[in-house]
Amino acid sequence: MFIASTPSQEDYLEIIWQLTQEKGYARAADIAQRLGISPASVSRMVQKLHASGQVTYERYRGLSLTPQGSRRGRRLFERHQVLATFLEVIGFEDGVGIRTTVEGIEHFFGPEELCRVQRFLDFMDAEHTVYQAWTAWQAAHPLGEGCR
Repeated sequence: MFIASTPSQEDYLEIIWQLTQEKGYARAADIAQRLGISPASVSRMVQKLHASGQVTYERYRGLSLTPQGSRRGRRLFERHQVLATFLEVIGFEDGVGIRTTVEGIEHFFGPEELCRVQRFLDFMDAEHTVYQAWTAWQAAHPLGEGCR
């Protein structure tokens, strides 16, 4: 079952999934720190995610993802990773710039669009000479040249 969500809800699910993978649990304070927001804002969103069946929450014990929330969080994390890799391949070098750009575009990529990006990355991985030619061309043509 697909649950419609907002970009904000997706960000929360992705962060909660990451935290549970890293630490085994997620706390509101950790989520607030990662997202740069107040714990009160986290509490409101956690209630919404709980009502949608994606998060379980026990007061003073933290929260965890339901199986459905975990699958969705993993997919959102993977989408983020695919797009970050794509930006690296096309020449983004700044980690902060990559993160900021991915945060700005990731919510507009549906499954088909993401599949197309992944297929491109798979092709570049399989065709090493094409990738090497691309990186050599990028080095010979600094970014300021040819941008419209």
